[in-house]
Amino acid sequence: MALDDAPRSVSLATTRLHRPARVLDQLRARVPDDESRACAVPRLEQRVADLLGKPAAAMFPTGTMAQQVAMRIHAERRGIRTIAFHPQCHLEIHEHKGYEIVHGLHGLLVGDRYSLIQLADLEAVREPVAALLLELPQREIGGRLPEWEDLVAQIDWTREHDVASHMDGARLWEAQPYYRRSHAEIAALFDTVYVSLYKGLLGISGALLAGDVEFVEHARVWRDRLGGNPLSAWPMALAGERGLDDLLPRMTEFLLRARALAGILGGIPGVQVVPEPPQTPLFHVHLAADPDRVVDHAALLAEKTGIRLFRLVKRAAHPLSCSFEISVSEQFDDVSDVEIRDFVGELMLTAG
Repeated sequence: MALDDAPRSVSLATTRLHRPARVLDQLRARVPDDESRACAVPRLEQRVADLLGKPAAAMFPTGTMAQQVAMRIHAERRGIRTIAFHPQCHLEIHEHKGYEIVHGLHGLLVGDRYSLIQLADLEAVREPVAALLLELPQREIGGRLPEWEDLVAQIDWTREHDVASHMDGARLWEAQPYYRRSHAEIAALFDTVYVSLYKGLLGISGALLAGDVEFVEHARVWRDRLGGNPLSAWPMALAGERGLDDLLPRMTEFLLRARALAGILGGIPGVQVVPEPPQTPLFHVHLAADPDRVVDHAALLAEKTGIRLFRLVKRAAHPLSCSFEISVSEQFDDVSDVEIRDFVGELMLTAG
């Protein structure tokens, strides 16, 4: 299959992988001839710090490194090795216990696996905790967000108990339209904030960790110890800036598109959207269908329609049920809601 004839992917994970040579050419074109690429990383760090209303920010190669470092520093500042987070937090389910094995921390799971953390869950904690990590939005349960008043109440709890508050804001860009508050106002609730350069911004990779100056300088030391110094990370920085310039202003548009699309998909027999309506451009589509058949028939439909709607199908407890994730961004510009509706409808007819 020729490159230009490849399926139109509306999967966030695969969209980032297209035409790497052209991507690098485009990034080089963003740097004026008289500007050193060495300025790209510090410029982005300052830009993100200003956007989040924090005194400083440091670039990391991955969010995994950034968040583990953040949790370590909070623990060391308080002399407590326990950190608290949701049972489906990225640290817990995707990082092979790095916070424990590499940094010697103990994870305390707070709340129900399939619900957002509630204030009552925090009030039930009976041991000293160094930091509370809150993910906005909570990806693994459909991109859900707590209401603003609930979020404020949880942050008040951390302050009352001398617990550091850290935001997993990998998708803060997508959460901001729901709250109708600035990024800085949301970030002001938290002591430290991590944001991604590719989730929502469709960059190459990379992350920023923001907080007070002393914290960020300490984080830079740990970043260097772990081999994450971004000396040659200018392509990641420029790709992140491109996302801030071109995609961040469109997040409300993406949210409205996600809600319209979710309403259409929810009308297909055997399909349920979570949450309904979506709170962010990211939401989950649950199918009353065998996951193996869904994967097989989705591949056939991709060849037929030229649309690759998702990368992964997640199995559910019931053997004839599964789900996939939709994250609306610019990759949806070339695919209509009708095309996606027909794709899912035909998928349910053949695999359901």
